[in-house]
Amino acid sequence: MSEALANPVSWFEIYVDDMPRAMSFYEAVFQVSLESITDPTDDSVQMYGFPSDMHGYGASGALVKMEGMAAGGNSTLVYFSCKDCAVEESRIVDAGGLVEKSKMSIGEYGFVSIVIDTEGNCFGLHSLA
Repeated sequence: MSEALANPVSWFEIYVDDMPRAMSFYEAVFQVSLESITDPTDDSVQMYGFPSDMHGYGASGALVKMEGMAAGGNSTLVYFSCKDCAVEESRIVDAGGLVEKSKMSIGEYGFVSIVIDTEGNCFGLHSLA
C-alpha cells in the first residue's frame, strides 16, 4: 500500500433530509455538539461537522443537506485521501466507473471529486492540491 493510503479515509458525509432532526439524533447518540461548517462557494449547502482532532486517529465528517442528495440508500459518502484527486479521478472511467463531479474546489479545504464505482457506490476523492 502506498504511503498516501496508509490511513485512506480522510472525511465522511452523511446526507440528511431534516437537519435539526439529524443533528439532535447524532448529538444525543455521541454526546457531542456539531458545529456549522460554511462553504464560501455555495450557500445552498448546510453542513454541521463532528468534533475533530487532526492529531488523533480516524477521520471526521459532517451531516450535509444538499439538493439532489437524498438521505437513505447510499447517503454516507466516504472520501479517500489523495495527493491530487485529479490523478485518481483520471483512472475511474478506465477501471469501469463513472465521474459524477470532476475535481472541484472546496475553498480552503482543498479539492474533491465525486465518483461511482462499478457496483454503483458513490465515493469521494479529496486532496489539498
